[in-house]
Amino acid sequence: MSLKILLVDDHEILLDGIKSILAKEISLTVIGEVNTAYKALDFIKTNPVDLMVTDFNLPEMNGLSLIRMVKKIQPDLKILMLSMHDEIHLVREIIKEEINGYVLKSESHEELLKAIESINQGETYFSSGINAVLESSQRLQEETQLLSEREKEILKLLVQEIPNKSIGEKLYISERTVETHRKNIFKKTKNNTLAGLVLFAYKNGLI
Repeated sequence: MSLKILLVDDHEILLDGIKSILAKEISLTVIGEVNTAYKALDFIKTNPVDLMVTDFNLPEMNGLSLIRMVKKIQPDLKILMLSMHDEIHLVREIIKEEINGYVLKSESHEELLKAIESINQGETYFSSGINAVLESSQRLQEETQLLSEREKEILKLLVQEIPNKSIGEKLYISERTVETHRKNIFKKTKNNTLAGLVLFAYKNGLI
């Protein structure tokens, strides 16, 4: 039995490209193509869709909001996110919605087909690009956990370029203690510049 697919993207050229790729697969049938979130919702209400392949950036509402609304209308509908976004905070938010797969638009046609095949077999599929993002985030999270609460507190002040003396006065510790913490922070985060610390703090949600 052919898998019935709805494509949701506001770029016509991309829709045509995906449709031509899927058309070569006898087990897949594209039964609809829409360019807005509300058209997708209307289509799902009146057609037997098995899988929705959607972008994140859509007119009217983003892909995250669309996913949430779709799940209210048809909880069993399988959803594959096909997006250019690889920002970890966004990837995590989307994955939280228990979607069935996530593939980056920059990845190969083979990756997309592999994702659809896996989803059709009842599996969850994250592409190599998404897995790399998640693994990198996990490493950063582990590095952050190496810092004590006091070191995190001092790090937040260091990236504001506050002098050691002022940090000491603010936290009621000696300037020498601040300097010791500072050295430990640089060592644990594997940085030797303030710019590096700022980037580390930003990536880990400390600022």
